Amino acid sequence: MITRLMTVFVTLVSGLFADAIHAGSLPLETIKLLPGFAITVYADHVPNARGMVLGERGIVFVGSRSRGEVYAVVDKDGDHRADGVYTIARGLDMPVGVAYKDRSLFVSSLDRIVRFDNIEARLTDPPAPVVVTDSLPKETHHGWKYLAFGPDGKLYVAVGAPCNVCELDPRHGLIARLNADGTGYEVVARGVRNSVGFDWDPKSRDLWFTDNGRDWLGDDQPPDELNHASGIGMHFGFPYCHGGTIRDPDFGATRRCSEFTPPALPLGPHVAALGMRFYTGKMFPREYAGQILIAEHGSWNRSKKIGYRITLVSQDHDGRLRYSVFAEGWLQGEEAWGRPVDVLVMPDGALLVSDDAAGVIYRIAYREPK
Repeated sequence: MITRLMTVFVTLVSGLFADAIHAGSLPLETIKLLPGFAITVYADHVPNARGMVLGERGIVFVGSRSRGEVYAVVDKDGDHRADGVYTIARGLDMPVGVAYKDRSLFVSSLDRIVRFDNIEARLTDPPAPVVVTDSLPKETHHGWKYLAFGPDGKLYVAVGAPCNVCELDPRHGLIARLNADGTGYEVVARGVRNSVGFDWDPKSRDLWFTDNGRDWLGDDQPPDELNHASGIGMHFGFPYCHGGTIRDPDFGATRRCSEFTPPALPLGPHVAALGMRFYTGKMFPREYAGQILIAEHGSWNRSKKIGYRITLVSQDHDGRLRYSVFAEGWLQGEEAWGRPVDVLVMPDGALLVSDDAAGVIYRIAYREPK
């Protein structure tokens, strides 16, 4: 069935995508970073680049949303600039989520998750996809699904609400996990409107995730959220309560915000907080160790745009969280030339950032200022 619904093939990308921006035309000089940090283009010609995951051989796999494609980005000579971008799948339905385990690439495709076995050895001849599960909801509103393997070895998947705001049936507004073979589906968290990024604290192994707040409550509310799931079965408020304190005008009359788990930290309103990672590398200064980096895709329904940046959530010795800007400049006035989507810590400690508007992946590295 899956082979009739999609065509899988490979193309070595060498300037073939007319809608992808060439790296030389990007105004990287507008990106503001702290002293010692520098941004370069790791790969261009990656149309609609969204979720990222690293394979065993250093290959970066990248999903997309509008393109329906999955890419493999290869740096053969280790110079921190991709030598080739391979399209390893076409025709998938919003394959935003990519995850890697035991030489296999797992990819979301609306109501299903498929698997490409031994993929790093078969970039020029990718295998037929194997269906892991085809029982996920198929509604397209917030239907793209982020994937990641947790420290427990299970595959986690976010299932968004099929609406701006509505009462949810048990299949939606959640983060679930399942075994790599598709069995053992279990809901981990509920009351989640639309999470497109999660990661695990390297020390506690607790799940943390971003969540996009509802629209049309004004420019400055509700906030997007950074949430902390310290256990199984927690409810984070949607659709009844937003940001931990704001009752929904349509659905909040019968529930109190105190019934739900509040966000660990409210983020900016409508910033579209998507991919997030704990910084586990050693390249950045010591104070970045274990802190959270978030890709903010940017507002679309606000009178004055915000987001379009990478933010940092840092924690002090007393556990207090602080929210600050790490990299910005993709938004110039009211015009955005790029939109960050996901972040990925590389083995050398550099940070990759995907940009679905510019069709590129950036590399942010650090060198001690002289």
